[in-house]
Amino acid sequence: MNLLVQRLVTAMTGDRTGTVSWTFPPTAVSVRRARHQARTQLEQWGYGRHGEVVELLVSELVTNSLRHGQGQIQVTMSVEDGVLRCGVEDESDQPPRMRELSWDAERGRGMHLVDMLACCWGSESTRLGKIVWFQLAVRAGATCW
Repeated sequence: MNLLVQRLVTAMTGDRTGTVSWTFPPTAVSVRRARHQARTQLEQWGYGRHGEVVELLVSELVTNSLRHGQGQIQVTMSVEDGVLRCGVEDESDQPPRMRELSWDAERGRGMHLVDMLACCWGSESTRLGKIVWFQLAVRAGATCW
């Protein structure tokens, strides 16, 4: 469906849906680029008011892929029934873990932030590694799966 038709359907039904995906190299600049792409896409879908939270969550997951993963990083976002699902895939088979935090810890808060701000999150094995995902209700009354 082309963009004009998709916008007309969205205007008539009030429900924005779609899936997008980007691949980034395993470099620090990819964190900023992934945040920007995610926020821009949310605005295009009409869910820009959730941009700051999504930027933070995407930033944490992409940063984790850089620190603990390997290979290219793929970010995929989709919206269905008012629920955003965002996944960050890399070529490492090591799942994320929540670290025990001390009050003066300088690192290790990323997955705690994801746990606090997302409806739910998880990790799944893929053919090449793993995908770490989160869900966020972006439409009033929407329920995460």
